[in-house]
Amino acid sequence: MLSESVHSFGKRDIERYLYEFTKEYKRLGGRHIPIEIILVGGAAVMENYGFQETTRDIDAILPTASIIKESIRHTGDKYALPDGWLNDDFVKTKSYSSKLFLYSVPYKTINQVLNVRTVTAEYLIAMKLMSARDYKNDLSDIAGILNEHKSNGKEITFQMIDTAVKNLYRSWDEVPGHAIGFLNDLMNSKDLQKSYNRIRDDEKQTHRKLIEFEKRFPGTLTKENLKLVESSQFETRTNDRISVLNRIKAYAEELSKPQS
Repeated sequence: MLSESVHSFGKRDIERYLYEFTKEYKRLGGRHIPIEIILVGGAAVMENYGFQETTRDIDAILPTASIIKESIRHTGDKYALPDGWLNDDFVKTKSYSSKLFLYSVPYKTINQVLNVRTVTAEYLIAMKLMSARDYKNDLSDIAGILNEHKSNGKEITFQMIDTAVKNLYRSWDEVPGHAIGFLNDLMNSKDLQKSYNRIRDDEKQTHRKLIEFEKRFPGTLTKENLKLVESSQFETRTNDRISVLNRIKAYAEELSKPQS
């Protein structure tokens, strides 16, 4: 479920491999058929801001044509890139909205055939709020974006974020409660750089804990029990997988009991 992938992409890498992708696309017959993609996730953060240096993959909204998949695969094979180096897994997540094209902005054209759009500012924050994973970069990305805009004299207000959330998702109903509380605290922070550093350190620690758990108990960690396992109150000393699963179940039942 989690990855300790040693491969990472810097900003120059993203542009280089997207260019190589266009070469394959043209070679396979797309020379006269321009295509458009929307960069999201870590790639969008890196292309628009300076606080994030690398990403493990390039998340994008991609056309579904088979020639696109073939071009991605050929580029990956040619440069020994990991599977999914350029992927559209994002469209299967809660953060996806069919309205993203309306609120994305043109970024650049690569090799005369690839029109790249990206998501930035309050719309990127809205997407990060929907996922709000504290074992990845979602929360620190929100802090980093707010901090960079404030430092540049272009502060993002809550009203701007509220508009973005409603434009993409209609309402705040599907935004996780902990993400809303996190945003409220962050908007009241007097030192966003300090907040960013603290949040990023917490994310790294949580990610390390989950990676270690997955090493000890392969196949045990799921989206359903992840929040339980990462909790500071969850501990297990056994190395038996069945015992751990029973412990997770018991801990979940304990948390679900009404407080007296």
